[in-house]
Parts: sequence; C-alpha cells; structure tokens
Amino acid sequence: MTISQHLAKSLCDVYFGGNWTASNLKTQLADVTWQQATRQVYGLNTIATLVYHLNYYVIEVTKVLQGEPLTASDKFAFSHPPIQSREDWEQQRDRIWADAEVFAQLIEQLPDEKLVQDFADPKYGTYYRNLAGIIEHIHYHLGQIAVLKKLVNN
Repeated sequence: MTISQHLAKSLCDVYFGGNWTASNLKTQLADVTWQQATRQVYGLNTIATLVYHLNYYVIEVTKVLQGEPLTASDKFAFSHPPIQSREDWEQQRDRIWADAEVFAQLIEQLPDEKLVQDFADPKYGTYYRNLAGIIEHIHYHLGQIAVLKKLVNN
C-alpha cells in the first residue's frame, strides 16, 4: 500500500468508520436531527456549522488536486447556507459523504513523490502536510461534534 493510499484510507476511516478511535462522522451524524444540528449551546458552533466547516477545506483542497488554484479563505469556512428543514440537513450530510469519496479517490491516485512537493504555495508546506492536516482537522471537529451531540441531547 502506498502512502497516498494510507492517507485516503485514513480519510475514509474518519468519515465512514474503521479508525482506531472507533468514532466516525457517519455514525455520529446518523441520528442527529436538523433541529439538533442547528441548536447552539453555550455560544459554541453548532453541529451543522462544524460539518460545513470541515467540509469547506475538503472541497477547497479537492479543487487543488483537480488542478485548480488554491482560493480558500478562512473567512468563508464557517459561512454555511441556513439549515431550516430535514431536507436541508440531509443534503448537507449527503454532500459531505460524496465530497469525502471524491477527495479520497484523488488522494489515492497521487504518486507518493507528489506528497513531498509544495502544496499550492511553499508557505503551506507539502502535499503530505496538508492532506494529513485535513484528516487531523476532521478528527478534531469529530470530537467536538460528539461532545455537542451529548450537550444538545441533554
């Protein structure tokens, strides 16, 4: 298995299960209603906001892997369309599953030599640093989502 394939597997594991933390987005979000997803507690981000936020970077880096320039801006990373119904929430979840699959496929196809090259601009470090960083970022927010889920259910 190549390093790129390992990275793709790690991404899929945090989304769909199989990682050693035994927690993943698909399971954590499976029973979250749109009302729970949009409920703010203690001034924290909502579950829906965190889901949008982590996917924002997946979408932006996917574009780079598809040959487009990096245009991401942190100022847009939390600005999601309103979730006002079950359908809105389901669409957001369906999108993150589809985006994760595309992203994983693109990562898996990268030659390992590409992983040590600069990502978009040398100031961002290597492809490996950015791809592994996104996976870490998702794990970080997965933990927050798990805690928020407990808070909104109490």
